[in-house]
Amino acid sequence: MNEQSVFPQWKSFLGSSADEETKSFIKSVVKRSGEIAAYDRRKIESAIGKAITAVEMHSDPDRASALTDKVEEILRIQMAGKRAHSIPAIEEIQDIVESVLIENKEVEVAKAYILYRARHEAVRDTKRLMLDINKTMDGYLAQSDWRVNENANVNFSLGGLILHNSGTITANYWLNNIYTKEIADAHKKAAFHIHDLSMFSGYCAGWSLRQLIAEGLGGVPDKITSKPASHLSTLVNQMVNFLGVLQNEWAGAQAFSSFDTYLAPFVKADSLSEQEVEQCIQSYVFGINTPSRWGSQAPFTNITLDWTCPDDLKNKRAVVGGKELDFTYGDCQKEMDIINRVFIKTMLKGDSNGRGFGYPIPTYNITKDFDWNSENAKLLFEMTSQYGTPYFQNFINSDLNPGDVRSMCCRLRLDKRELRKRGGGLFGSDEFTGSLGVVTINLPQIGYLADNEQEFFKRLDYLMDLAKESLCIKRKVIQKLYDGGLFPYTRRYLKTLNNHFNTIGLCGMNECCLNFLGVSIATEKGKQFAERVLDYMRNRLADYQEKTGELFNLEATPAESTSYRLARHDKEQFPDIITSGQDAPYYTNSTQLPVDFTSDVFEALDHQESLQTRYTGGTVFHIFMGEQIKDWKACSELVKTIFSNYKIPYLTISPTYSICPVHGYLSGQQFECPKCKEEKERKLREKLKKLEAEKAKLLAAR
Repeated sequence: MNEQSVFPQWKSFLGSSADEETKSFIKSVVKRSGEIAAYDRRKIESAIGKAITAVEMHSDPDRASALTDKVEEILRIQMAGKRAHSIPAIEEIQDIVESVLIENKEVEVAKAYILYRARHEAVRDTKRLMLDINKTMDGYLAQSDWRVNENANVNFSLGGLILHNSGTITANYWLNNIYTKEIADAHKKAAFHIHDLSMFSGYCAGWSLRQLIAEGLGGVPDKITSKPASHLSTLVNQMVNFLGVLQNEWAGAQAFSSFDTYLAPFVKADSLSEQEVEQCIQSYVFGINTPSRWGSQAPFTNITLDWTCPDDLKNKRAVVGGKELDFTYGDCQKEMDIINRVFIKTMLKGDSNGRGFGYPIPTYNITKDFDWNSENAKLLFEMTSQYGTPYFQNFINSDLNPGDVRSMCCRLRLDKRELRKRGGGLFGSDEFTGSLGVVTINLPQIGYLADNEQEFFKRLDYLMDLAKESLCIKRKVIQKLYDGGLFPYTRRYLKTLNNHFNTIGLCGMNECCLNFLGVSIATEKGKQFAERVLDYMRNRLADYQEKTGELFNLEATPAESTSYRLARHDKEQFPDIITSGQDAPYYTNSTQLPVDFTSDVFEALDHQESLQTRYTGGTVFHIFMGEQIKDWKACSELVKTIFSNYKIPYLTISPTYSICPVHGYLSGQQFECPKCKEEKERKLREKLKKLEAEKAKLLAAR
């Protein structure tokens, strides 16, 4: 008889051969909180022992020990097949315990163990709920929670606190009650990021301004209804209210296309002066920047301006007050010019402090017949060089078509594998389309964990499949809520959600290359790998589209805080992973070059062109300038040269500028206003001069 079967209580003191083997293959476990703790075999043995006691009303230490040996044997096999230094999670070990009990015909003990496990989980959940309420409130009030800054447009405010609290509850509901455990775990472990978990709604949407003009604002039961606007002043107020209302039913950007084309007939019909048009446009711009949506935010809005009337609208009768007029949109070019001119002037002036307006984000369609030397073009590029407000859409040298903005709702989908373009740029959407959900894949984590290309793409497959599943689940949920009336205005103005995309994006291709290949995306090897990954992802999205019948697209998702969240999590989990940033880790957006890689715009364009054109969702090429471009002509020539020689679909110029509360706009990064400094120095000189004069008088009096 073995001495340890006579004195089983010695086991924990003396240890066993099995314990020695365990030490050689496992030292740590990952707790549910994400913390790393020392592995302790006794806890497994104790839990199994309690389950045996609960069933048989007496303990059986030998049996518990033998079953624990089998648990460790399976754990050893599983860990051997994983990457070196991998650490098992508590849940993984508990799952193995359940399997071992069932395989060894310990069915009643397995039931008791499952109940024991569920009971402990319920206790933990109760404690966690109380803890999370405190953490949520304190985290916001102390501004220490990363989610406080998740959206760059939400200020620290009471409305922000309410949104933060409700958002935390909603996010937990998505993760714990709707998505599968596998999907929730992938998000929690930062394998990917599910966007807008704090909102029970779709992501972004494009609306038909023509529909609003023809039908008016309303038509929702028990809500005020307004007839179609007959005058521009009425229409701009309806537009502000429309976007404000719809923003409350969506998480992200709301867009109108052909802003100038559809507004021009109102100017022509009433023979409005430029000053009268300017008053209306100012009313629209100031109204849209009022924080009227949840969280004390202004509605996130985008407008597309055609500049010249699109071919598909030129011969269509203009609509004002819900009725067709005796002239066409093509007859209103002069009025379009007035609208563009006063809109740019309003944006150039900024608010009363000289601060540039955040909304609407204007996207300008640059076509082959764009007049680069007109007075309006001068104003446009002055605005661009000063504030960097506009986005430019390339219709000169890309596969985009201006008429596509209105064709999505009636386009026949003959090729189910063809990936459609959402249109509208990073923050816009064509009419009656948009995106219901967005998931961003954490590429650096894949690059760090994979030992070879086969592993890399296998891991990417797994995460893309999970992302697809999560997006399909979200679509079903949103469709059910849409049918049930939770989004009354969306249902009134949008007849179907079938034209809205499931969006998958990526983050940190540069850091992925550094971790996986040992080189950055700026190298030829890194760029070629990035191109292969994008092509691979596109093909997989085509498969999803073909199988599900739902629209999918690939987007260079604007990371905002996502790049920080993913990098911060990875740095805690894998201390030697390569990230960007010294004090605060982050990942470079999508497939962009490292921030400080080059100041040569054309070097960056040469690198980025083949990557940017592979996206079918939102993407934009940013040109970051240290200060204002002094000459509008230089800014104009830069955009013209880029669009004539590159297939980059979207472009924006971002000059650095500062705002002084007294003097308003200042070019470049200014930590102290030079005008205020000069005034202080002048006053100081005057004061010194007076003191010198008084001193001279005193000396003379002596």
